[in-house]
Amino acid sequence: MKSEKVQAVSELAGKFRDSSATVLTEYRGLTVAQLTELRHSLGRETTYTVAKNTLTSRAAKDAGLDGLDGLFVGPTAIAFVGGDPVEAAKHLRDFAKAHPLLVIKGGVIEGRAATAEDITKLANLESREILLAKLAGAMKGNMAKAAAVFAAPASKFARTMAALQEKKAAESPAAGTTDAAAEAGAEG
Repeated sequence: MKSEKVQAVSELAGKFRDSSATVLTEYRGLTVAQLTELRHSLGRETTYTVAKNTLTSRAAKDAGLDGLDGLFVGPTAIAFVGGDPVEAAKHLRDFAKAHPLLVIKGGVIEGRAATAEDITKLANLESREILLAKLAGAMKGNMAKAAAVFAAPASKFARTMAALQEKKAAESPAAGTTDAAAEAGAEG
């Protein structure tokens, strides 16, 4: 029996280490069908596991995670997120809204303990793809502005030179005419 527990702790510790985020929930009162629905909604990159609190607590400590002890009370299930933590948090939040018996207790985000409020804030973020698209748009706009700023002095110089050339060209024929008239007057 002890070797089974040691193996379970080792597997859970590995999942804690390998996950981009981990969310601890209380599932008391949910049916097996509802838990299955939740597992499917989380997608392939997130696993939703029911585990004993003592084993999960020990596994979290073995994985080097602190600050989770208060979360291992009551029936606990853990969502080990392998993909985008924002998407998983959104699915958990939405499922909890539809099924109030699911309670998000807290978890781990990027190796740090997170409260239920932190998980909710994460769920309220826009998806990674949308944030990247916004960043790319902002960078593109700033690059265009920078190009215009850098091109402005050269453009201004070119316009100034063109204006000087036009002025010189305009003065040159007039100066030539006055010179020719002066020479004609000197001869006569």
